[in-house]
Order: sequence, then C-alpha cells, then structure tokens
Amino acid sequence: MDPIVTRFPPSPTGYLHIGGARTALFNWLYARHRGGSFILRFEDTDAERSTQQHVDAIFEALRWLGIDWDEGPYYQSARLDIYKQYIQQLIDTGNAYYCTCSKEEVEEMRRKARETGGNPGYDGTCREKNLPPQPGAVVRFKSPRMGNTVVGDKIRGNIVFPNAELDDFIIQRGDGMPIYNLAVVVDDITMGVNTIIRGDDHISNTPKQILLYRALEVQVPDFGHVPMVLGHDKARLSKRHGAMSVTAYRDMGYYPDALLNYLVRLGWSHGDQEFFTREELIEKFDITHIGRSAGVFNPEKLLALNAEHIRNAAEKDLGPHLIPFLRQRGIAAEDNQYLYRVIQTLKPRSKTFVEMADGAEFYFRPPETYEEKGVKKFFKPGLIEPLRQLTKALEKTGPFEEKQLEAAFTQVMEDYDLKFGKIAQPVRLALSGKTVSPGIFEMIEVLGREETLARLNRAISFMAEQVSAEA
Repeated sequence: MDPIVTRFPPSPTGYLHIGGARTALFNWLYARHRGGSFILRFEDTDAERSTQQHVDAIFEALRWLGIDWDEGPYYQSARLDIYKQYIQQLIDTGNAYYCTCSKEEVEEMRRKARETGGNPGYDGTCREKNLPPQPGAVVRFKSPRMGNTVVGDKIRGNIVFPNAELDDFIIQRGDGMPIYNLAVVVDDITMGVNTIIRGDDHISNTPKQILLYRALEVQVPDFGHVPMVLGHDKARLSKRHGAMSVTAYRDMGYYPDALLNYLVRLGWSHGDQEFFTREELIEKFDITHIGRSAGVFNPEKLLALNAEHIRNAAEKDLGPHLIPFLRQRGIAAEDNQYLYRVIQTLKPRSKTFVEMADGAEFYFRPPETYEEKGVKKFFKPGLIEPLRQLTKALEKTGPFEEKQLEAAFTQVMEDYDLKFGKIAQPVRLALSGKTVSPGIFEMIEVLGREETLARLNRAISFMAEQVSAEA
C-alpha cells in the first residue's frame, strides 16, 4: 500500500477559522497516524481577494497550532502552465472542448430547461463542433451523458450522482484561468495526494473531479467528507457562535493543544474519551471514526477543556505561551525556573493564559495598592504586632519550605491566640495586594525570603500609618 498523502489547501482570502483549522487537523492527524505526508498549498488564483497578509496569517495560525507540513507551501498562481498542459491533454483526447456560447445564451438554456422540467445546465451546443481556440472561448469538460458517478466516501459511504445532472462543466474561463475543479485535481495528481478529507460543502464538486481523474487515466484518491460545524442553535457556524479566527483564540489565552483536542472531538470520537494529548490524538486518530452528523461548537466546553489542558500540562510547556501575556502587562518575564514555579501555583485556578497572567503579576512586581475591601476587613490594628512577630520568625526560618513556614505561622498563632485565617488573610493581601491568590505557603516559597519580608514590612508600615491617621 502506498504511503498516505493528505493535503490542506486554504484560499488566502481571509484568516484561518475554526472550520478550516479542523479540516487541516484531520488531514494532518491522519497523515501522522499513518506515517504519511501532509502537504500545504494555497489556492490563490483569485488575484483580487488573495493577499500576502492572509497567507502570513494562515502560516501563523498553523504554526501556533503546531500543525507542520512535509511539502510546500505550493501556490496555484505559480502553476498555471501545468494546468494548461492538462487542459490541452483533455482537449487532445476528446474529453474537453472549446465553447463560445455567451453567458446570456447559457442562462437562456437553463431557463428553458427549468420550464420543461429538465436539468438546468449547459445543453451541449458546442460539444461536437470541434471549435479551435479563440478569444473569450471557455473550455468545457465533456461529461458522460449516461450512467452514474459513485463517490466512495470513507465517512458517508457510497454517494451516487447521475451523470446527466452534471452537464459539461467549465474547466477554463474565457480569460485562460483554470477553474477550481480542474486546478485542484491537477494539484492532487502532481503532488501524489491519495487521501482527501474536506468539508461536506465540497460533495457537489467531487463527482466532477472523479470524472476528471478518469479522463486523465489516473487513480481516483480516497475521499472523506466531514460534516460541517454548527452553532448551538444548529445554524451554520458564524462569528456570533464564536467562530473567530484561530489567532483570535490564541490572543484570548487559549492553549493550542486544547483547541486541537476540541476541534478533533467536533465530529470524531474514540470511545467515551474526551481529553486527549497531542500524542494520543496522533496515536488514535483514524478517518473511520469521523461521524456523519454535524458537530456543535460550544464555547463553554472549549473553555472548560482549555482549563483542563492547562492543569495537566507541564510548566515548561506553558511558559512560552504565558510570556506574551506578561509582556503585554509590561513584565519582562523569562522562560526559566522562576516562571515555572509561578505557573505551578496558578495552573489549578487559570482557565486561560489571560487569567494566568493577571494572577501572576504580583510575582513580578510588588503591589502598589491593596484591595480596598481587603484593607477594611483584614488590615486591623490588632494584627500589626502579630505580623511583626511573623516577619521575625520568617527571618530565622530555614529552609524556606512549607513545613518550616507552617511552623513559623503556628508559633505566632499560638502566641497571639489566632486562627490561621486571621493571620493568613492579611499576609495574602500584603504579598499579592489581593484577597484571592494561590496558597500562602506556595506564594512565600516562590517569592523567597527577601521579597516576602520586604512586602510584609511594607504592609506593616501601611497599617501603622492608617492607625496614626485615624488617631
């Protein structure tokens, strides 16, 4: 059996969105699972709408997702001579012909066919005229009039199309530009693509493409048409459902492995398992487990899965994704052990990297202010002396680890007859500036002795100034 060769052919007329990313992912996973090749090419023959900006944005999205390619990128705009060779081959073998019928004439054909209940397609006026090439003439494929074309779909089973309904479709426009169905078939032939996984909106193109493969006497690849992704209201996925570009999810603080996991599960299953690492997806993915029903995009489930992936990921894997969000906050964090220790304390309580960056700020710069409600509730005059005693105890504590830190707290609590919360909450506020933070001992261990003592002493001075002001 030949090695599996799949491809992803985006049109650079916009950004990479959720549906396109899922298609790319299915093809990439199948190639990786089967030890095959994954090709990237750009269908950029729409010169008016295709831009380098969108090409770059698609590269950026794929790289962030971790979807790499073995061949390419190829650009259809650079392959026009190849398409013309294949079009000429079809003409020479009698499988295509020049047509000079105007758009108005073709529309009149369709109108008459609709009135008589016939197939509203091209009626074959130029089919047997053997016209020479001439300005403005299109090239049409000579479709068989009888029989059926069967799409052996790996997901949906056999889909039968009567050839009489396909008409003689155009493969080259009057300006000499190849039509999509011709270009994509030539691309797949010349690149050795033998497995095509794509959205079910392409089903109507597939029988035409199969006819082209047969006319060119080339083996037809395997096809699998993936059901579309719907919004929660079962309408086609749009921005109002959360169908933003892939990089928008990156900018909202999503973890690429979580987005991959979620996109795969929109249509594919492996038993009851919901959480998959990237390695597990490659190991388990198979085209035969893609379902026939549409997936429903649920932003809440994606967010929950993102939180789960963050909790389960290694700190060193999360670091590079957190750093850009810290830099947005003016924090020049480095990918080092200190950052990993910070992340370790924040993983259980962060749904996104935005939340993690918000929670991490105090680790990199002392609080300039304290939450007002926390000041009123926890910075009580009667706690000044216990906090002073705690700073003295922490100065002598060693090593600066949870067991020893807990002993220092316990001693102060016993000396002043305080419960843990009474001393822990003002310490939390002193260290983070907030009333909610990671665990007290976790924070102290990460901040270290010098920084912890500096922040406690600053808070004590703040409390003393408050007492003086009130007096």
